[in-house]
Amino acid sequence: MTTIYKGYSTVDNYMGSPRLTDFDLVKRDLLNHFNIRKGEKLGNPGFGTIIWNTIFEPLTPDVENVIIDDVKRVVAYDPRLNVTNVIITEYEYGLQIEIELIYAHTNLKSQLSLNFDKALGVASTA
Repeated sequence: MTTIYKGYSTVDNYMGSPRLTDFDLVKRDLLNHFNIRKGEKLGNPGFGTIIWNTIFEPLTPDVENVIIDDVKRVVAYDPRLNVTNVIITEYEYGLQIEIELIYAHTNLKSQLSLNFDKALGVASTA
């Protein structure tokens, strides 16, 4: 399979190559998007996620639906991905969101688990 996308990331890169390609690069871009609160990006206040505003709220069905809609909106921002399922689990220090993704160019499926941690204030992969 030929490489379609090439990029790099220094996040979580200790002594390894910063180069990322294809699905790894797309997942890193998505994680970066989830680490930006909606309204924080200068010149583009609609960019980012509202999940950070909801992690201190009780996880009612209405809040859960708002989060699922936001996850789908964030994923739809990237034309390289499609979301097929979102599962939200509340834990003591935040929310875990499992997203089933399809990489558009290959139909490769992947499960991405994100932890939105109240104490750390960052989204990380589980």
